[in-house]
Order: sequence, then structure tokens, then C-alpha cells
Amino acid sequence: MHGLLPDRARAALVILDMISDFRFPDGPAVQRAAQRIARRVADLKQRAKKAGLACIYVNDNPGRWRSDSRALIEHCLARNSPGAEIVELLRPEPSDYFMLKPRHSAFYATPFEVLLGHLGTRRLLLTGVSSHQCVLFTATDAHVRNFELIIPRDCVAGPKAGDTQFALRYLSDVLGARVTPSRSLRLSTLNRATTPQS
Repeated sequence: MHGLLPDRARAALVILDMISDFRFPDGPAVQRAAQRIARRVADLKQRAKKAGLACIYVNDNPGRWRSDSRALIEHCLARNSPGAEIVELLRPEPSDYFMLKPRHSAFYATPFEVLLGHLGTRRLLLTGVSSHQCVLFTATDAHVRNFELIIPRDCVAGPKAGDTQFALRYLSDVLGARVTPSRSLRLSTLNRATTPQS
């Protein structure tokens, strides 16, 4: 970063694994889960950007590793892609951040933590799929780094309702995340200074 980007945001909206062609084992079930929440995530994103939050996409890298987010987006927008409708709705904008991850957590082997440090971000709103895997793993890694966690409960989903119910309970009871409907969030207040969690 070297001070070249002036962006600052105490809070960030993180969109996990919604840019996909969903061509993988269990892909159709994950695609249905993503379809259920896509409109709410898109609405939350527009509200978050108006409130000055950073928007960060962190996504699985399918197939051969190329670290090419633009090619991934175009591939997922192809007419025959099962994920095209979702990706069109949530297509990243030039002011958004986008990075690829090799495993479940956004923190693992990515520049995610460096970016958050540069932005001065201490509060994360996690959205996306799958609730009991990538969302939960990312939340766990955020928790041990003392980030404040907010989970808009209608903006995360898994292939089965039980997956999401399990994840939301764990996020709330074990990680101390604030789990709440997206419409109840007062986003204009989230860029205020945070109090570090113990």
C-alpha cells in the first residue's frame, strides 16, 4: 500500500464466495443458498457504501490458480454459468476491493489482514456462503484478532437450513458476534471508533 491509497474505513462489509459459477461438488445447493440471500446482500452493499463502509469481496479461486479476479468475474457472468444472475446482481464496482483465497478463511494466505490494517478497519460485517464453512472460518479468524463481528443473519446461508442455524448459534454464543437482521443495522454509526473486544 505504501500510503498510495488514502481510503479509511472503521467498518467493512465482507462478501464471501458469492462470485462463482457454482460448478463444484454441492454447487447446486450452494447456488440455491446464494440465490436466497443475493438481493439482501446487494441491498446491504448499497446502504453500506452510502454510509462510507469499505466493501471487500473475498472469493474462492476455482480451477488453476491465476490470481485474476477480472477473468473470474467474466467467467461467472457467462450466459451458461449457473451463477450469472447472482454475479450480475453483485458485480464488484471499481471502488470495491476484491481478492482470492485458497481455503475457507478470508485471512488464510491472502492480503486481507494487511488491507484491513491499511484501512484502519476494526468492525466486520460478514455476508455470503457458506454460513457454516467460509463465513464461520473467517469469523473465527477475525475473532482471535479482536475484530468486532456483525452478522446480518439474512445475508448468510448454507446448503441446508440446519447449517445456517448451527453457524448463527456458534457465531453468537461462542464468538460473541452481533447477529441481527440486515435492515436493523444503523450503518451510519458503524464507522465510529470501536472498543476492542477481550
